[in-house]
Amino acid sequence: MQDAIFVTGMVLKQSSSGEYDRRVTILTKERGKVVAFARGARRQGNRLAAATNSFAFGTFRLYQGRDAYTLADADIKNYFEGLMSDYEGAYYGMYFAEIADYYARENNDEVKLLGLLYQSLKALQLPSIPRPLVRVIFECKAMAVNGEYPGAPTDRELSESATYALNYIGQSSLEKLYTFTVTEEVLREMQEVAANYCAKYLRRDFKSLEILKTLC
Repeated sequence: MQDAIFVTGMVLKQSSSGEYDRRVTILTKERGKVVAFARGARRQGNRLAAATNSFAFGTFRLYQGRDAYTLADADIKNYFEGLMSDYEGAYYGMYFAEIADYYARENNDEVKLLGLLYQSLKALQLPSIPRPLVRVIFECKAMAVNGEYPGAPTDRELSESATYALNYIGQSSLEKLYTFTVTEEVLREMQEVAANYCAKYLRRDFKSLEILKTLC
């Protein structure tokens, strides 16, 4: 019998497959982004039902197939229930997961991207940090993890605070990323910079962002 593979990761997205199965995309430490099928996960009471929801983070037991993996079991450490029961928060999280899905590749080292996603979902649940700021930080740091973030732009005038914050995002460790707040004026400056960078480097539309724009 084929040996099981144990990976630590987070479910980025899930969809129906067949009558009762689910197809999940998982961002993992060990194997980058993988696609797995959870047999019977849509049946009522199935033990894999909750483990295949978006944002589920933990250890997954997989068996490798020719084109995809089979999800056999999972030990979930964090379901991020606070986001799943918060309509706006859920769409922020889905937007972050879409960006992670865009950047991640199979068999790539995605440890930093997974850590960023995890820390960012936690930050979305903190009342002390405005969610628009969490979004800017995530967007810029995701680009930094992918080697595309240039830091604060030098071709436009920014306040000293905005310049410092934008450079801090690129240089900070993930653990210290969400430890500051800014004024509304500085946040607007940062949002403009992040929007320009996203248009330049991401070059795609995200479905969850379109919905998020109608909520904020």
